[in-house]
Parts: sequence; structure tokens; C-alpha cells
Amino acid sequence: MSENAKAALTKSVSFLGMGIMGAAMAANLAPAIARSGGRLKVWNRSTGKTGIELAKAAGAEDFAHLKDCLAGSEIVFSCLGDERDVGSVLTGPGGVSEFAAPGCVVVDFSTIGPKAARSIAKSLASADMQFLDAPVTGGDSGAKQGTLTIMVGGDLSAFQAMMPYLETMGKTIRHCGKSGNGQALKLANQTLCALNLIGVCEAISMAEELGLDKKLVVDVLENGAGGSWSLSNLGRRILADDMAPGFATNHMLKDLRLAFENLDPAGRLPGTRLAFELFEEAMATVGKDASQELGTQAMIKAYQERKAYQQEELAPGRAGDRITLEWQLDTE
Repeated sequence: MSENAKAALTKSVSFLGMGIMGAAMAANLAPAIARSGGRLKVWNRSTGKTGIELAKAAGAEDFAHLKDCLAGSEIVFSCLGDERDVGSVLTGPGGVSEFAAPGCVVVDFSTIGPKAARSIAKSLASADMQFLDAPVTGGDSGAKQGTLTIMVGGDLSAFQAMMPYLETMGKTIRHCGKSGNGQALKLANQTLCALNLIGVCEAISMAEELGLDKKLVVDVLENGAGGSWSLSNLGRRILADDMAPGFATNHMLKDLRLAFENLDPAGRLPGTRLAFELFEEAMATVGKDASQELGTQAMIKAYQERKAYQQEELAPGRAGDRITLEWQLDTE
């Protein structure tokens, strides 16, 4: 890191949102700021979060009240929930636009969609603040290891000023253009993740149906043409029956909803809609209260549920016979 970058880290910084991702990111940011003489302050809407303790152990200071956390900060990072949560904290009454200092830069890592990002940018600009939408991908492991991909929309000079901070949390950091463009790329990423996971679940389910050792799907195929991050990481979690969230299913459903609302009112994303349905089915297997504890790899539960239902409804081979017959009819 250059001397200029080190100097930039001396500023007072606030980080809002100590969930799985935010806490791990703050834990990487805090020591870098401390080494350069800066200060990282953290805040979470609910108290007692495990993430707060993680950030504090890394050198961050915890504040119970948002106003106190924002006092004196020149930079504000946030990693919150959906677009309503982000809008409330950043631009609502008693939020960042009211209590942060004019001239500060606000960088949000949440996934909120391009429309919301551009609306927030406009609102913060009226309070003399700059806004960068900077959604991330890489899961909980990337957040812990500081290897996230960060997709940034907004003013280029503000992006360049934030690079020393972003480099403590991410490995691939790209300016994507105007405000909202980081969010647009993130929605494309979530579609890739969702559809990749359909392939992982179907391949594992197929292996089981065909009498294969399911481990072979991951161990052999991950380095072939069908390999992917989802197969290597989430495939192994599926095989271990580990449904703990690196990225929670209810958050993925929120992101896919944003894709529909920002782009697809006419149904131009059939694969994404199928993934949405499968995630909903997976959540239904455990009930609403427990659904937030499921990682996206829990999509496999929808396949398991469908298999159990089909075994009750269909005689062995019936579905395959029907498909074969339809294919034969199409070729005649």
C-alpha cells in the first residue's frame, strides 16, 4: 500500500450493520485503519449481535446510538438488509443524511437494486454527501478472508478516494460507471449464482438417483467444464448436510425479487423465476421462522421434497417414459 493510501486511512470512519458480512468486513478494515492512526466506529440496529464482538475484537469501537457513531466521521460504510432498511438508515429521519457531516462519502455494500441506489444518491446529494453503491459477492468466506469482489457505481473520484479502504475488504474491485451500475452488475451476479446452484442441486440429485457416490460430483467434476464456485463450495456443504448460511436463502430471494422489480415485469428471466420458486419451496420445508437460518445451498431441500412427492404420485419410470415418448413424437 502506498504512503498516500496509508494517509487516507487516518480518517474517522463509521461502519453500519454488523451482520455476517458487515462484521467480517469491519474486522478486516479496523486493524488497517488503526495501524494508520484512524478510527473505526461500528453500529448495529439490534444490540447483542455476535458480529459486534467480532468487530470489537479487531479494534473497532461499538456505539449503541447511530448519532454517536456518525459524529466526526468523514466516511460511512453500511451493510444492511433490503432497500427499505438502507433507505431508512441512510436517508430517513434520524439517519445518516441528518447526523453525518456534510461532505462525507457514504458507501453501501447492501444489495438494493439500481433504482433504489439512484434514489438514495440523489437524496444524499441534497445533504452535500456523496454516495457509492458497492454491492459485494464472495460469500461469508470472502468477507472473512478479505477477498470479496466489490462492484461500485458512482462518482469516479469518490471511488478512487475509497480504494485504500475497499482494498482491505476485497480483492477484485471495479468501478462500473454511474450511480446504480454496481447494483445492476450485482443483480446479474445473483442470477448467475442462482442458476449455477440449480445445476449443482440437479447434478447431485441425479447422481443419487443413478446410484453414484455423490462425492464424485464435486471431487471429480469441479475441475471440469461444469465446475464452478457453487459446486466447489456449496456442493460440499450440501454433501455434508450443512445448511448454515454463508448467504441466507431469504436474502437471495430478496435479491431475485429486485431483479424482477428492476428489470423483468414481463417475465424475460425464466431461469431466475425457476430459482426463485425453488428457494421458496426450500424455505417452506422449515417454516418462516427458521428460514433465515438456511444458506442458499438449502435449495437441495426443494429437490428432496419434489422427489418424495413424485415417488408418491408416479410409478417408477413413468416420468422418463413420458419424456421419451414426447421426444419420439417430435421427431416423427
